[in-house]
Amino acid sequence: MSDSDELQVSSYRSDGTLRPFVTIWAVRSGDHIFIRSAYGRDNGWFRRALAVGRGRIRAGGVEKDVAFQEPDDDVHPSLDAAYHLKYDRYGPKIVGTVVAPHGPGETFRLDPQD
Repeated sequence: MSDSDELQVSSYRSDGTLRPFVTIWAVRSGDHIFIRSAYGRDNGWFRRALAVGRGRIRAGGVEKDVAFQEPDDDVHPSLDAAYHLKYDRYGPKIVGTVVAPHGPGETFRLDPQD
């Protein structure tokens, strides 16, 4: 995942089927992968993922079920730095959609599910 700029994320519906995948930026911090909503908590994919708490990601030909967990606040400075390091080449306006002050409260840690 760390070599890829994007991954695709989907949440499960109540009937167990997957919603359409959404392409999103992701960063790694320590042993975890994190994603952020560029358009806040009201963004449709984020709201649905928050409500159901589980979904699926895919990147580089690999698919994995995940739990969407809101991380502790102390992780956000390292995530901001990771987003800058990985994505600044796209320009500050675009990166600004996923870094502070927008990132906290709009972030999931992706916990792999067996």
